[in-house]
Amino acid sequence: MKSIIALTLAAALAPALAADAKAPAKPDLNKGQAVATQVCVACHSADGGRGSPAYPILQGQHPEYLAKQLHEFKSGKRKNPVMQGFAATLSEDDIRNVSAFYASKQAKTGFATNKDTVSLGERIYRGGILEKQVPACAGCHSPSGAGIPAQYPRIGAQHGAYTEAQLVAFRTGVRGNSAQMTAIAAKMNDLEIKAVSDYIAGLR
Repeated sequence: MKSIIALTLAAALAPALAADAKAPAKPDLNKGQAVATQVCVACHSADGGRGSPAYPILQGQHPEYLAKQLHEFKSGKRKNPVMQGFAATLSEDDIRNVSAFYASKQAKTGFATNKDTVSLGERIYRGGILEKQVPACAGCHSPSGAGIPAQYPRIGAQHGAYTEAQLVAFRTGVRGNSAQMTAIAAKMNDLEIKAVSDYIAGLR
């Protein structure tokens, strides 16, 4: 009788135990901050804020996107000698924790700098380039640039110079970890890339 009860209880608990086994570990923001201050601070500032325009602002970025990029740097799918070196030192827990740490910070607002191209940048961001079959950036990254968690990154208020560099990298094939962005950037000229990148810097 006891064995029957034990088997019945085990069968009843099995789904819950299996769910617990599959549940991802919760990120530890304190440990994430430790990684950020020890490994990432030189380029990304203490909290991923508005440091050098050569490096991306990480504040408020979706943790899933940050983790994906770190994994792709680590595997070599996304090429960057500096980031590949740093990412190679990070464990799965480190990646989860530091991604959550940056995501927990409030992204600061930015601004466009070129009044001569802001209207062109806005047209591209909100309406695309119809004759080139370039879709509106807002379709994936939202009207405010907030992106869609786990699908598309936050780009609003990003450094214009960084966004421009990434679009050029997609266009030339230097950055090859998004077939969608490669196809879009391939249809854009320098002026269009520069205009929309500067406009994105002022999104909020």
